[in-house]
Amino acid sequence: MRLSGGGWTAGILPDRGAAMARLTCDGRDVLVPLPDGADPNATWAGAFLMLPWTNRLDEGRLPYPGGEHRFPINRPVEGTALHGLGREAAWDVGDVSAARAVLHQRYAAHGQPYRYAARLTVTLGDDVTLRLDVTNDGEDGTPFGTGWHPFFTRPEGTRLSFRATGAVSRDTRNLPVAVEPSDGVDGAEEAISGRDTHYVGWDGTAHMTLGDAGYVLQAGGAWARNLQLFAPGAAGILCVEPVSHVPDVINRRAFAGYGDMTRLPRGGTITGEVTLRRG
Repeated sequence: MRLSGGGWTAGILPDRGAAMARLTCDGRDVLVPLPDGADPNATWAGAFLMLPWTNRLDEGRLPYPGGEHRFPINRPVEGTALHGLGREAAWDVGDVSAARAVLHQRYAAHGQPYRYAARLTVTLGDDVTLRLDVTNDGEDGTPFGTGWHPFFTRPEGTRLSFRATGAVSRDTRNLPVAVEPSDGVDGAEEAISGRDTHYVGWDGTAHMTLGDAGYVLQAGGAWARNLQLFAPGAAGILCVEPVSHVPDVINRRAFAGYGDMTRLPRGGTITGEVTLRRG
């Protein structure tokens, strides 16, 4: 599916978790383009949605009101269940125009707690806006979390700046250990290279310079306070991920005050939004 508006173009793959295969602005790649035919969940390219949790669940464990469920481990080296369920299933296409698309996903699986209805709205104009609404169709109090995982380009001259109040230190399995004071990030390659860090107390705004082009990422709703930064070595990617909660917070309650999963009543909705504009 191709959308275009305001100098932006986007390619979306409804059958592959509604992943964004590419995003360009004024002819420049903003996301690393996903190669034709590649799996968006196995390639550092494009962007995907995270729901109904983000980042990692230790041993796939999810306590919920009716008990505890173990999701399959899809990160065996760490023993974790990574990035939720929504990216593994197709989305139905709803309303579509040249610059706007609405997609839907309903999820229910026997023997596990999640039943939900998700709605994704992508709009291109002067900026790009993604809005994700996820409604609990299951048991009262089921914990939900969502986020967006973009793989931005990282050419020479890349810079990143954002404000936060703390950074989460991690163990060898990339699970939270402690929260340390942090003002966020402000710098070029030396400030971002090798980071895989969760930031709390984020103010919802990140400024990026990708080569000779500048962009501002602005998050809202459930995505406005927590940010995951992933910029491995010389991989040529920059992941600035607005998310709703701390990794594995449902099993590590000491971190709940820094960004908890949302225990939705039946019929309740969690909403996250992100806007990307030139800047």
